[in-house]
Order: sequence, then C-alpha cells, then structure tokens
Amino acid sequence: MSSPTINKEIGTTRLIDRVGMAHDASHYLLIPEVVITATDTAHVASVMAQARRDGKHVTFRSGGTSLSGQALSDSILLDVRKNFRGVTVLDGGERVRCQPGATILNINAHLARYNRKLGPDPASSRAATIGGVIADNSSGMSCGTQLNSYQTVESMVIVLPSGTIIDTSSPNADDYLHRAEPEMWEGLAAQRDRLRANPEAVAKIRQQYAMKNTMGYGVNSFLDYDEPVRILEHLMVGSEGTLGFVSEVTMRTIPIQPHAATALLITPELSVATDALEDLIANGAKCLELMDAASLRVVQTYPEATPELAALNVREDSGLLVEALADSEQELVERMDALNSVLGGLPIADPPRFTKDPRERANLWQLRNGLYTSVAGSRPAGTTNLLEDIAVPVGDLTAQTDDLRKIFAANGFNEAVIFGHAKDGNIHFMVTCDWNKPGDIERYEAFTEDMVASVLAHEGTLKAEHGTGRVMAAYVERQWGPEIYDVMKTVRRLADPSGVLNPGTIITDDPQIHMKHFKMMPPVDGFIDRCVECGYCEPTCPSKDLTQTPRRRIALLRSMKVLSDEAAAEIRKDYAYEGVDTCAADSLCFLSCPLRIDTGKFMKRFRAARHSSPYKAVMTAAAKGWGPVVSVLQVALNVVDKVPSPAMTGVTKAARAVLPKDIIPLVGDDLPAGGPKRPAAHSTPADDFVLFSSCMGALFAPAEHSHGGGAGSSFTKLVELAGQHARVPEGLGKLCCGTVWVSKGFTDGADEMARRVYASVWEASDHGRLPVVCDAASCTHGLEETGNHLSGEEAENWRKITIYDSTTWVAKFVLDKITPRSKAGSIVIHPSCSMRHLDCVDDTVACAEFVSDDVTVPVNAGCCAFAGDRGLLHPELTRSATRAEAAEVAEREYDEYVSANRTCELGMSRATGHEYRHILEVLAEHV
Repeated sequence: MSSPTINKEIGTTRLIDRVGMAHDASHYLLIPEVVITATDTAHVASVMAQARRDGKHVTFRSGGTSLSGQALSDSILLDVRKNFRGVTVLDGGERVRCQPGATILNINAHLARYNRKLGPDPASSRAATIGGVIADNSSGMSCGTQLNSYQTVESMVIVLPSGTIIDTSSPNADDYLHRAEPEMWEGLAAQRDRLRANPEAVAKIRQQYAMKNTMGYGVNSFLDYDEPVRILEHLMVGSEGTLGFVSEVTMRTIPIQPHAATALLITPELSVATDALEDLIANGAKCLELMDAASLRVVQTYPEATPELAALNVREDSGLLVEALADSEQELVERMDALNSVLGGLPIADPPRFTKDPRERANLWQLRNGLYTSVAGSRPAGTTNLLEDIAVPVGDLTAQTDDLRKIFAANGFNEAVIFGHAKDGNIHFMVTCDWNKPGDIERYEAFTEDMVASVLAHEGTLKAEHGTGRVMAAYVERQWGPEIYDVMKTVRRLADPSGVLNPGTIITDDPQIHMKHFKMMPPVDGFIDRCVECGYCEPTCPSKDLTQTPRRRIALLRSMKVLSDEAAAEIRKDYAYEGVDTCAADSLCFLSCPLRIDTGKFMKRFRAARHSSPYKAVMTAAAKGWGPVVSVLQVALNVVDKVPSPAMTGVTKAARAVLPKDIIPLVGDDLPAGGPKRPAAHSTPADDFVLFSSCMGALFAPAEHSHGGGAGSSFTKLVELAGQHARVPEGLGKLCCGTVWVSKGFTDGADEMARRVYASVWEASDHGRLPVVCDAASCTHGLEETGNHLSGEEAENWRKITIYDSTTWVAKFVLDKITPRSKAGSIVIHPSCSMRHLDCVDDTVACAEFVSDDVTVPVNAGCCAFAGDRGLLHPELTRSATRAEAAEVAEREYDEYVSANRTCELGMSRATGHEYRHILEVLAEHV
C-alpha cells in the first residue's frame, strides 16, 4: 500500500499513527485521538484555537526523549519536529537561531565549524530537540546551572494559546505583550511584586535555584527579570508545553575548549569522593561524574575498565570521573597540576592518573555512559526501566545517597544503581518494575513516597534536569509550599485560561496522577525486548518523515500484543508497508542505539518470513549462478538505457499496479546502462592485497562525466602509481558481498554466497596473510558481515582476514606515495550509511582534501535510502530521506559531488540533480 494523504488540519486518525507516535521515553502511555503534523507557526496557532473551540487538549511532540511523562496526549498530539528543523548560525557562531525540531547534535554540528557549541549538553543530544531542551530546561554533564537553557536563551518567538505571537527580540516586545494580552501582562507583574514582597519566598527560590531544578515553573524569572515579557520568556523555559509554543529560539553559544584530560578516582567509600568535590570544583574540574558501589560492580566487567578497576573487590567503594578542559595545552597542564594536588591529599592508596589520550578518555567515559545501557539492557523481558533524577546541596550528597540505598532495600529495588553529576549534587537512579504485577505498582508507590520525603528533608529538588512531567506533578506543592505553588497555578491560568495545553503536566489536582497510565512493554522477541523506547534512533532513520522509525516499529509490535484483536489487526494491515517495506535496513539505528539494537536487521526477518519457497529457491539459485545473472542484468540495463524513459517508466508502473511493489522496480531516465566487466583473476608472489571488485561496478556504468572507467579502474590507477600490486581472486565474476540476499531476507541465498566468497577469498588472501580491499563501501560492509553467514572453522578463519574499503586503503597506504598534479575545486561528500558503519568518512575526506582546499560534508547528511534497489522499489523513501541533505547541498554550487558507493551515488544524483561519482574517480583524475 502507499503512504496516506493526510489533511493537515484534521491530521491522521489511523491507529498505526496514533499508537506509534504515542510512545516516548517515559514509562507512561496515552493514545491520542489524532496526530497532526504542524506545517508552520500559523498552523500551530490555528490548531490551538480550534482545540479551544472544540474543548480538546493539545500536547506538543518533538524528540520524545523526555522521561517524566510530559509529552503524552489522549486528545491532540501535535508533531512540531518534522517541519521545524531550521538552524541559522549568527555572528560567527556566537549566537544561533533554531526551530524547535532541530536536535542538539545537529545544532552543534552547525556550530562546530565556528568552534562553538550550545551550553545545554544532555546525554540525549543526538535525539533531543532544542524545543524539548527549552521546554524541560535540560542541562547535562557540564553545563550546570550557569550554561543551561534559562541562562543562555537570548530571545524566542512564542505562540500563546490565544493565538498571540510574540517575538521577544523586538525592542517593543513588552509593550506589544501589554497591548495584546493585558490580563497576562498585568498578572505577571502582580505575581512578580507578590513574590518580591515575601522574603521567605525569595529565600526559598534562591535556595532551590542554587541547584539544578526543573520542579514546577521557573519562578526565579520573577526575581531575575522586571519586564513581564522577559518574565514570560524565561517562564517558557521548563514549562513543558503548558504555557505556549516556542516556534523559534535564539541562543548564546559557548566556545569549545579543545584540550581535555580525564581521570578515574576510586575511593574506599562515597564520602571520600563527595568530601573532595568543593576542592576539585575550585581547582578547575569541569565534570565530576559519580558512580556508587553498585555502579562500579556493573562497569568493572566492561572491556574498557582499567586493570585496577577490573581487579577491585568492590565493597563500599565509589568512583568519580574527573575531567578538566582548557583553551591551551599550558592551561590544561596547570589545571591537571592543581587537581592532582587535591587528589594526592585524599586518603586513597593510588591517586589516579590523568590521560589526554582520546581513546583512553573515551574508554573512561564509556564506563559512565554505559551504565544506562547495562542496567536497562539486562532487565527482565516485559519490565520497564525507570531513570529518574534529583538534586540536593552538594554537602548533603553523601547522606542523600545513603538514604536512597536504604529506601531501595526497603522497597525491594536491590538492582538499583546510583550515578550522576556530583559537581551539581545531581543524582540519577534507575529501578525496574513490572506493571503487570500489582505488587510492583505498590512498592513503586511506596518507594516514591519515601524518596520524596528524604529529598525534601535534605532541602533538595525532586526533579533536577528531566522535567516535572506527570511523574512529579502531584508533589510540586509539597516541594514549594502553598504560596509559591499558587503563583505557579496563577501563571498557568494567565497563559492558558481554557486549559488547552498538556493537562496533567506540572500542575494537577490529581494526587495519584503519577500512578496512572503506565506503559506496558510485553515481550515480543529477544532481539528487540531490551528496547527502552528512548528515541535515540529516530533522527538517523531514513523513513522517519515518511512512515515509521525504529522506536515506533518496536512500539507497534508491543502494542499489537496488548491491544484488542481488532485493533492489532488494523495495525498489522498497515505494518507491512509502514514497518517493513519502507525500512531502508541500513542499520544506522544500531549505531545510535545505546543498547545496540539493530531494528533494520530485525525487519529483514519479516521480509524473510513472507518469502514463498519457490521465490527463495530462485534466489538461492541466483547465488549459485551469479555470474550469468550479472551478465543478464547488464544486458537488460543496456536495453533499458536505449528505450525512451517515458515508455520504460510506463511499463514498470503498469507492472507495479498488479505485482508487489517490493519486486518490480520503478525505472526512470536516471538509471545508467550496464557497467564494465570485473577484472579477471590475477596472482603474483609480489601482490600487496586482494582486490574484491564490486559487482555494483559491473551492473551500473560510472557517471557520464567520469573519464577513468569508474571506481574500480580509478582505484587500480592509484595503487599502481603507488607501486602496489593487486591480486584478483578466482571466480570473482561469480561472487557478491551478499548484501543483495541479506537486505531482502533471503538467508539461504546469503549463506550460499558467503560460502562461495569464503572459499575464493580465503585462498586468494593466502589464508588471511593478505588484506582484502573492496571498491564500493556497501560491499565492503557486506564483506565484513560475511562471517555472520559462516560457521565453525570457516567463521573463525574469516575473522582472520583484514578488510579495507578502497577509500581507507588509499588514505592510509597510497596518499603519501603520490603527488597531485592539479586541484579539483570544491567537493561535497555524501557519507553513506556503509561509510559510517566502516568508520571511513574521515578517510574519504582525506582523499578529497588531497586534491581540494574546499571540502564539505553536509551537516544534514544521512542515509539516502537507495539501499541497493530499495530506492527503485520505493522511490518515495529516497525522496523523503534525502530532502534535508539535498536542500543543504543546493545552498551553493560545487565542482564535484562524490560518495563511495555506486547506488548511493545514483540516489543522491536523483535527489540533487547533480551527478555524484566515487571520490577515487576525482582523485585519480588529479594525480
């Protein structure tokens, strides 16, 4: 089936859309009546106005990484991510103007060119959007309370539920607010004066905001700002979509400090670490990440663990990850000396060693960052992992941690771990519940009550950086007291008198709201059951703006387990196209997932399950006779190339009308003719490597303006110039990397081809002595995966073979042996998904920079979703996947458009209107 046409005002009421979009990273679930994708700011205003007239509620949805239940709706869920991803860098990077759907990772990628970044640095930066970060006042490991959204926001465009739009960057913004919303303006001024006249309230607010604090509304704005428009602007920070919509925000940025050093401090007890915090902060520690004894027991099993940590008999020990940042090498040395003076005075046997080595630092940070992965991934199938956070004054950190341990034990949460941002007194903790068990619900409720009492006894905050949501809405008054809570209720009433926006979040009359609407996560398959629905996978997914994402694909499978048979059948009807057919299966989700779940590989199982026995037999036969198949396809492509494109397109359209679209490709005028034959077998004792020339180069002719015969012949020229010799394995013309079978779920065919490749390559490589080089990135990646289709000795032998992509081989072993004759002009690179898997994007850039002083990798580059033939079978997928990158590429003209894989070059040529070719073709023309 094809993707649906959706009226932008009505939205989509299809169950697959409503259920899929309902899931976020929290442990709550509400199913909306309708999902609307907002097109622009005016559309958002019209949806809110219509909701007010109809008595409906609106909740804004962006990245869906929030953990506290603040992005849920049983009425209207308004998607403000898809069409709100604009980023404009201002003043040489000192400021940046963003739309709310842009991720922090993407914004920082734009700013990196100016050696700047955003202040907020949440762990979910790859998926969290700036709209969500503003809405939750998210912080992170290093920004503390000084560089969070509240402190670094400069201006914003606010859409109020009434429809009023205020640009706070305007010099007359306060006057405009007074004229347009006089009741709000006067009400905010009155609340400002009310709080300032109450010394106890002022003291309470100052004490609470000396810590990270996202509990309730940001009432510190009443003390920090005088004009009602500035108060409103800063109340929007942390308001969780309950006061209005921020359609654009301008942020002040901070410089990137390029010099860093990291050390892991192991102390015999927690108090040794926490007692040293103030001295470490005073001497320049930028990050201080705490891990309790339970955390250390988890991470000491990691391969990244230091020998000392791995051998430690953990009792009451704790860990403290200490990091220093500086603008210069000398400044870093001085900072390390100062920190070492503190560490050397602690009652520990072996003071830690600071390291500046990037790999060692990455290993140390993996200990901290991997905690979430380990605990969440090891939970029993069907249970839910809850990650929450609190903050207390740093001096109370030891006592608070001890309290939490006792509370965990008293309520049966013996698997809980505690870690966090010690510099800020900010603790994270994780517990696991099974919502199908009434006993788990009861002990979670009892735990929550005990935890609240403990934190408030330490004058802490119940939410430090994850937002109030519905998980703590019932406790806002208890933390703040009736006077300040009444101010918060007044703020809500002034902004949204009709109660349109996000009910149940921050302000509630229901003392049990946090104990309702738990999300069930029933077991589906061991391959995906570990998924915590964090959403980190979504920004990289090629189908995210067309159909579904990895998170939604998994969530829908879970939902079909708990919904009625009728509802499950309705979802299943659409799932074949939405979930399976339009999955590019590029596995970029695997690279983004903290639990390393490969949803693309899982979707291939669905493809395999629906293949008939005759179809599987045909594809296995194709693996056995691949040489003749390639020859036939070459002839067919040459014929197609001669047929007028309208006629050919018409024929394939007619065929697709009666046959499955996943079999018949849609052929257009951009399909090249057949390519040249692959090289014949060749072997000498002097050979330096084995060349596995891709059959893609034989199937598809090189770009029309290529002069060297394509990637294969260009690579041959380059290595010959470097004095290197390639060996070509026997029977190469009959071999394939196997991706054709793997991507379509033909496991028998994939296994057959893997055995044939192994037999030839193992012999040609002298049993692993010679490395193997492939001239197409996707095929290189396919060769790396060949071992997955082998067993026993063959699989073990395959792991002995070193495999290089041709771009990596040239970057590492050829460039230093050749000399450029001329410059290539400007080059733009499409980094394909295979290049990312192979980690060869930097090698491709090195090849480009060898002949060009102007090389660009688009910030918005992603998988083109051509995926071998997927772009021909479902061209709508490639159109959607490439839209952002194509728009960025169109911002200027380049002399060369390159990638490292022929089918991806076809996909990007189709998307941009510029002919892409292999980077080695350009390189070979200039040496």
